[in-house]
Amino acid sequence: MYYSTFFSFIRLLFILLFITPLFSCSSNDEIEYRELTVYEIYTQASEYLESKRYRDAAVYFDEIERQHPYSIWATKSKLMSAYSLYMNNKYEDSIAALQRFIQVHPGNKDVAYAYYLKALCYYEQISDVERDQDMTEKALISLQDIVNRFPESSYARDANLKIDLTRDHLAGKEMAVGRFYIERRHYLAAINRFERVINQYGDTTHSPEALYRLVELYSILGLSEQAVKSASVLGFNYPGSEWYNDAYSLILEKGEELPIVNNSSLLVKKQWWKFW
Repeated sequence: MYYSTFFSFIRLLFILLFITPLFSCSSNDEIEYRELTVYEIYTQASEYLESKRYRDAAVYFDEIERQHPYSIWATKSKLMSAYSLYMNNKYEDSIAALQRFIQVHPGNKDVAYAYYLKALCYYEQISDVERDQDMTEKALISLQDIVNRFPESSYARDANLKIDLTRDHLAGKEMAVGRFYIERRHYLAAINRFERVINQYGDTTHSPEALYRLVELYSILGLSEQAVKSASVLGFNYPGSEWYNDAYSLILEKGEELPIVNNSSLLVKKQWWKFW
């Protein structure tokens, strides 16, 4: 009797914990099929979107394509569904939906927005410089794609601003790795990182420190000529910076002198960091 009651209790507990949620999830993921007009579905989806029920909004926008695939509203609903997913932080699902929209409707008047929203999905997943920067690189590619495809659009103007921030972020990652190598005394590996900052991200806020680090590392390795050249470039481009003052002091400590730099002696107009 005791065991029978015990096993009955366990069976009931299993039903409550596992089976009941399955039914509740399925009711949330899908809406019961009822034939509705495009206007009725779109209105309901818009109300969900306005009330920030983004998951429900995406489901209802998708329902328009299912029930009325040849309606002019079906195309717009695809984009609205992707937007709802984006607002719900379902970035991967949104990117997939936007990619399908771009492939199926490359000439649509809203395709520029689709490219822009896809870039935002990547951009908003950018993590701090201590982590993998795969999303940052994807964001940069997508943002640049907008500028190339729609150079006169408002999306391109915003993309250009975000490109600058994204490139600065990638440079920050290189700087973090370079500093790590300095701490481990892997000086050549560190030099490669700082040179990459100068060569690929020379117009970012990290350039002054990258040049100083090169001065520091070349001095440690006894490469006086390279150290002086790096300090000269630093002095020419950032003469009043703290990094230049530190580099100047470091060069003097080594008994070296900095040459007088002018426009005619360096390839400043092309690539000012490429004169060594």
